[in-house]
Amino acid sequence: MRLPNVFSDLEVLAAIFGAAIHDVDHPGVNNQYLINTSSDLALMYNDESVLENHHLAVAFKLLQINDCNVFIDLHKKTTQRLRRMIIEMVLATDMSKHMSLLADLKTMVETKKVTGTGVLVLDSYTDKIQVLQSLLHCADLSNPTKPLELYQKWVENIMEEFFKQGDTEREKGLDISPMCDRMTASVERSQVGFIDFVVHPLWETWADLVYPYCNDILDTIEQNRDWYQGRILLSPPPSIKNNNGGGGGCQPETNDSISEHSENPTRTEDSEYKVEEDDLF
Repeated sequence: MRLPNVFSDLEVLAAIFGAAIHDVDHPGVNNQYLINTSSDLALMYNDESVLENHHLAVAFKLLQINDCNVFIDLHKKTTQRLRRMIIEMVLATDMSKHMSLLADLKTMVETKKVTGTGVLVLDSYTDKIQVLQSLLHCADLSNPTKPLELYQKWVENIMEEFFKQGDTEREKGLDISPMCDRMTASVERSQVGFIDFVVHPLWETWADLVYPYCNDILDTIEQNRDWYQGRILLSPPPSIKNNNGGGGGCQPETNDSISEHSENPTRTEDSEYKVEEDDLF
């Protein structure tokens, strides 16, 4: 799928700008934490896609500063179209929308049309924005697609962010979010679950849509998943880690199925651990 053959220059610009600003001014905690603590942001956005709305608002406010409006030479209607696309793309990065976005993408794959030269045919704005939303969502969940050494660095940084949220939740007497308790969370298991139930299904579906351009990415995801799975086998059981005072266990599974409408995808085979969407990358 060659972008110039499918999307207009304005649509490509919207995707690039959306990717650049989709996490701007991130406070280092997730939506559920902001809601649970009745934060100003949660109150402002009525608990709906709190962070995503905040990222968009900050970005568009920056454009109002003198000499910061990179779209100043666009016509008003063009700017409105651009803004609409950016908003729709960034709001779709809310992990609570992951399952529905993936389901829609799978439907598109099943019904996709291509030209004789293999170019994807998108007949409407709805089709185009759906693909652009999926594109940005894939990019947002792309850490496991990176070379292992780089992926490990991102995992280390993000897990520390999770743990800091958990520390704050403990201090405030709140329930500690899954994967945020440095005393019980298993980094290795979290990554295997993240890949199994979120990253791989998404990227596999995207690869079907843009075949054959992402097969090498799927290979990298699977290799990284196998590395973390191997580390699980080398790690002592959670009870031993906890008895030694180290961090590393994982919270027990409470559910054995994945519901298409669930916000908490869980392992369905031989699983003891669940993945909470709001606590994912």
